[in-house]
Amino acid sequence: MGWAVSRSVLVTGGAGFIGSHVVQALLRRGDSVVVLDNFNPYYDVSRKRANLVDVAASAANPGQLRMIEGDVRDRALIGQLFAEHVFDAVVHLAAMAGVRASIEDPGLYIDVNVVGTLALLDASAGRIGPARATRPVFILASTSSVYGNTDQIPFVETDRCDRPLAPYAASKRAAELLGHTYHHLYGLNVTVTRFFTVYGPRGRPDMMAYKVADSIFLGREVPLFNGGQMYRDWTYVGDITAGILAAVDHPLGYEVLNLGRGQPVLLAEFVREIEARTGHKGNLVPAPAPDTDILSTHADTTKAERLLGYRPVVSVPEGVARFLDWYEQVVRPSARVGGGVT
Repeated sequence: MGWAVSRSVLVTGGAGFIGSHVVQALLRRGDSVVVLDNFNPYYDVSRKRANLVDVAASAANPGQLRMIEGDVRDRALIGQLFAEHVFDAVVHLAAMAGVRASIEDPGLYIDVNVVGTLALLDASAGRIGPARATRPVFILASTSSVYGNTDQIPFVETDRCDRPLAPYAASKRAAELLGHTYHHLYGLNVTVTRFFTVYGPRGRPDMMAYKVADSIFLGREVPLFNGGQMYRDWTYVGDITAGILAAVDHPLGYEVLNLGRGQPVLLAEFVREIEARTGHKGNLVPAPAPDTDILSTHADTTKAERLLGYRPVVSVPEGVARFLDWYEQVVRPSARVGGGVT
């Protein structure tokens, strides 16, 4: 059963793409939020700082939002935060992102995504910082990549998920298992939310929607894997955010839930939607599908709907339009590269 009053929430990775949307939604409904983000330069740090400026405008008063620059692996800092705040929930979104990038530095991905998660679980269980009578609900962001090259379509949470195709997916699956261990040993309420292909305003530059827009407006060359014949369960960030907030409000013991739209769309069709709305073709170059990628992702969201009332409402055309509005307002004015649309 969820809370009926405002609460205190720690959001790790709160300056990032999904994190900034979650923080904004929490503030708008009256919750107090502590953001922990290390502003990792995986992409332009100024973009993350701009996200927080946007988010801060949603706070009703200066005390509603606290922003801390720090690393989830810093156990002393984590302990200090848990000593200073009594958190009702932890939304753990901080991670090294990128399936393909994880191949280059798997040690870093394991360190951040597993060891960092362990520090937060320890604090939530009272093993770092003060022990408390009540423990926060722990929302762990995971990924559809944990399913690997499964034959189960649509993806269901009961699939075995023991054959990841990249270190990123392996690190996320390991974090999921740690969550179960801490539920078993310490009674933590841990909800694992497996995100499918998220897109929308404040998206990262390595995401496909952003890359196609860059290709159109800035002339950048973008690989089109497998001729665009790959299905992805494109899910608008606002729907993902709604799912996360519902998870915050509904402690479930230990559960793993798919958060996707449940209606896969071909990569080629997604690209065509962006091109149609801009009136221009992208600079797309055919490329083989990487070994880290599967040909189709498709979320079965039945469980999330039953337990959280999760129902994605934003169609791909509407989501693309919202993304492009943001891109036009925020990205294009600050980036000009020859060869694109002016």
